[in-house]
Amino acid sequence: MVTRAQLVDLGLSGEAIAHRISRGRLHPLWRGVYAVGRPGVNRHGRWSAAVLACGEGALLSHRSAATLWGVLDRGAATEVTVPGRRNPRPAGIRVHRRAAIPASDRTSRDGIPVTAPAATLIDLAAQADPGLEAAVNAADRLDLIDPERLLAEVESRPGRPGVPRLRALLGAPTFSPTDSALERRFLAIVAAAAIPLPLTQVVLHGYRVDFYWPRFGLVVETDGLRYHRTARQQAKDIERDQAHLAAGLRTLRFTAAQVFREPNTVQATLLAVLALRGT
Repeated sequence: MVTRAQLVDLGLSGEAIAHRISRGRLHPLWRGVYAVGRPGVNRHGRWSAAVLACGEGALLSHRSAATLWGVLDRGAATEVTVPGRRNPRPAGIRVHRRAAIPASDRTSRDGIPVTAPAATLIDLAAQADPGLEAAVNAADRLDLIDPERLLAEVESRPGRPGVPRLRALLGAPTFSPTDSALERRFLAIVAAAAIPLPLTQVVLHGYRVDFYWPRFGLVVETDGLRYHRTARQQAKDIERDQAHLAAGLRTLRFTAAQVFREPNTVQATLLAVLALRGT
C-alpha cells in the first residue's frame, strides 16, 4: 500500500503516477491510496489502505481492531478512528472521531496502526457489542491484556464512552474469567497472606488440579462458571474430590466470584484449613 504523498516524496510526478496507474502498476483503492503491483488485496491489505486513506494519526479501531487482535471475528465494515476535527469520508470506511488519541492508545500490529487492546475493548463496550465478554477473555488467553490490568486501564479513563459498561462487566458476579486470570488472582491472595506458593496444574490420581500443597495434603480448585455449571461437570468434580479424599487429601473449592470479590474470605478460609492440616 502506498499514498500519493509518499510517491511524490519519492520523486514521482503526477504524470508518472498516472502512467503507472494506466500500466497496472498502481491500483487505486481510495483517493490517493494505491495497491502496488496487483489490484487484489487481502483483509490486512485493505485495513492498511483504509488507515492511509483516513490521513495522519488514523488508527484501525473498534470491531476491525478487535478482529486484527484476534479477539473477535465479526468485523464486516472497516472501522478507523481519526484524531481532531478532521472528517474524512472514504467510501466503505466507518470513521470515528476523537478529540485526541493518547500515546497509550496507539500501537501497531502486522504493520497496521491500531488501537491498543484496552482501547479496543473500551470501544467495543461503547458499541454495546454482544461479543464483549468473549473478547475480554480472548484478550486474556492471548496475553494481550488480563482482566486486572484491563480494569486498571478502565479506571484511568473515567470519561470515555464504553467505560461504564466494561466496568460493570468486569465487576459482575456472572463474569466468567479465564483459568489464567483466576490463577493469577488466587496466587495473589496466597502471596498476600505470606503462605508458601502451591504447585499449579499438576496431575493427581488421574486428574489435573489447580493448586496443590503436598506438605498439607491440600488441593484447591477455583471454579469458573464456564467450566463448572453443568450437572455432568459437577458429577466429575465430585468424582475427583472423592479420589483425592480416598488418598488422604482434602479438596477446598472457591468460586470465581469469591476469588475476585471476596479475597479476605478466601484468605481467611485458606489460612484456617492450612492451620488444621498442619497440625
